[in-house]
This record gives sequence, C-alpha cells and structure tokens, in this order.
Amino acid sequence: MPSNSNAWVLLRLLQNGRISIMTKRFDATISGRVQGVGFRFYARQTAAELGINGYVRNTRDGDVQVVAEGEEPDLEIFLQLLQQGPHSAHVERVDVRWDEPTGEFARFLVRG
Repeated sequence: MPSNSNAWVLLRLLQNGRISIMTKRFDATISGRVQGVGFRFYARQTAAELGINGYVRNTRDGDVQVVAEGEEPDLEIFLQLLQQGPHSAHVERVDVRWDEPTGEFARFLVRG
C-alpha cells in the first residue's frame, strides 16, 4: 500500500475503472458577462457532448466556476469552448488550476 493517501486513492480509482491514466481535473473561474446569459447550461451541454463529469455554478462575485474531470484531450477542447462561451456571453478571462482527478463525479451538473 502506498504511504501517500492521495496515491492510494488514485490507485483504487484506476483499479475500479473510475478514472484512467489520461484522466485529469481542472477548476476554472470564468469572468466577464457570464451570468444570466445561459453559460451554465452551455457548459452542461458541452460537457455532456464531450463525456466530461463535474459541475458548473455561479459565484457570488459574478463569475462562473467549472470543476471538470475527463480525458485530457476532451478537457482541453472543453476549456477552449468555455473561453468562447455561448453567443450571449462575453468571456473576459478564464483562470484554470489543474489537479489530480478524484473520480467523485458520475455526470456533469448545474449547481445553484
């Protein structure tokens, strides 16, 4: 058993088929005119088409947060599409933090 608990969790997720070697995770904050323009529903639809799990939510300061897990090439495409946003949005900035996947999501959800 690995001494690092994170490594152990990742090993178990790999063994159970919940994630693969190419599975990655990001936490992105999208800034601009992104609330009240259908951005969360755009993100959910796009994630579903790409087979990405996670969630999208509005933040109190007017941004949108996206936490996503999936295959790295799919996540790269997802990020590019989030930078564009739906036609009614105006994305000014996307801040992304990459992390190890947790396998905690079974689908992509819109949160409050």
